[in-house]
Amino acid sequence: MASGEIIIREAREADLPVLIAMFAADPLGGHGDTIDPDAYPDYVRAFATIAASSTQTLYVAEWDADVVGTFQTMITTSLNARGASAMIVEAVQTRADLRGQGIGARMIEFAIAEAKSRGVRLVQLTSNAVRKDAHRFYERLGFKPSHLGFKMALK
Repeated sequence: MASGEIIIREAREADLPVLIAMFAADPLGGHGDTIDPDAYPDYVRAFATIAASSTQTLYVAEWDADVVGTFQTMITTSLNARGASAMIVEAVQTRADLRGQGIGARMIEFAIAEAKSRGVRLVQLTSNAVRKDAHRFYERLGFKPSHLGFKMALK
């Protein structure tokens, strides 16, 4: 890969094929992502929902005009903590062949800076329990494991 600057920008619908391919290539994701053309409308609907939201943003990382990573942020406000807001960072993905190049760190640093600029009190994320390398990565960036998460699949 070339040595240009990593640029973070909001995702565009035209980015979907690259993003879908990144998610589908992830053997640990377990989210059922696929490059099957029949699934494409599902991704377009999800993108439209995110794009229309005032509290969600889907970003991409570009390196020399190639999309090489993605992440999504959501701002939530809770009644507890005196009505404080938190940023949730989700769907962090770096192209597999480019991991270890600083792309993930640049994406997370961008999210943290964005949270600070919005007066958010907390940045939080979850990571699949099997992603030990990702856990070490997040801890290196200053995140602390603090909660145990639970999920219930409805479909």
